[in-house]
Amino acid sequence: MTRNHLIAAGYAAGFLMLGAISANAGALERSTQSVAILFEPGTYAEFSLGIVSPDISGSGNGPFTGLASGDIAKSYSTLSFGYKQPLNDKLDMAVIVDQPVGADVSYPAANAPYPFAGSTAEVRSLAVTGLLRYKLPSNVSLYGGLRAESVKGDLNIIAPALTPAFTNYALTAKQNYQLGYVLGVAWEKPEIAARVALTYNSAITHDFDTIETGLGPSPIYDVMDVEIPQSLNLEFQSGIAANTLLFGSVRWVDWTAFRVAPNSLSPLAIVSYPNDMITYSIGIGRKFNETWSGAVTLGYERHFGDPVSNLTANDGSKSIGLAVSYTKDNMKITGGLRYIEIGDATTTSVGSSFSGNSGIAGGIRVGFNF
Repeated sequence: MTRNHLIAAGYAAGFLMLGAISANAGALERSTQSVAILFEPGTYAEFSLGIVSPDISGSGNGPFTGLASGDIAKSYSTLSFGYKQPLNDKLDMAVIVDQPVGADVSYPAANAPYPFAGSTAEVRSLAVTGLLRYKLPSNVSLYGGLRAESVKGDLNIIAPALTPAFTNYALTAKQNYQLGYVLGVAWEKPEIAARVALTYNSAITHDFDTIETGLGPSPIYDVMDVEIPQSLNLEFQSGIAANTLLFGSVRWVDWTAFRVAPNSLSPLAIVSYPNDMITYSIGIGRKFNETWSGAVTLGYERHFGDPVSNLTANDGSKSIGLAVSYTKDNMKITGGLRYIEIGDATTTSVGSSFSGNSGIAGGIRVGFNF
């Protein structure tokens, strides 16, 4: 069992953890913030594209019984890029560009008089992370760096049946740039392709310039602080047989710290999360020959049962994914598909029930060793 064979199997396997993010996993989360690229041999670059197509719908309760929301979740895509280069025998550097958070919610206007019919939410982000890894004796390494993150968002709430304030309320959070940091430690045993990496990603607080309309005759200009929460990643892998790799991850995100709460609506939070989220992933990768390898992964995020935001409308998830990788000279092309069973949820305010929902995620990644 050689390290190269195990890496080939594990690399294909890892795609579904790194690329095709499950529909609405971890609230607004759209990136696992993995640091696996730091451990690629030599100089390496990769490009990834993921496409997610969730189907989330529900129906009202109480005075809104019999009213259907329609499919509120729009399909979306994610792009990422990574580059890693050794600086000397002890020091490596990497740059990762990704889209850590996002939202694409749209309640069909045609489903009026459902309370939120016509409401929309959109969040866009971009992050550039620079990392350095220093190799210590005994196969231990320390790594860390800075993350520059930009986030912006638009929200429109049409729910006059709930409150006159939401007859046609709109909030625009202008693009804001802030810095965070990354710290981590890893241990490796190359003979069996074993590795454990623990990574801390700091919270990043954005102070958005905002514009609100629909609360009076004139727009309201203000500043709103929103925290993109801290997280902790545990990534692991180990060879378990010739050309076969067991791999997985555990990711905790402090989503209870996230609140979209304009001063004009205080103490109301338009979006918040009642629980932190822990996402588990485990899989097995297998190298079939010098050209082809593949993997299967399972994912799980706990269902809490607490009421959730009408702009989220899901609670936990289960998933299964398949990936295949083609290697030719210094190029690796990996493709994957994942099926997601989206957790049932009851929303706040309306008390609507969202159940029986699912999604499909797919993606492709192209990597080059130099």
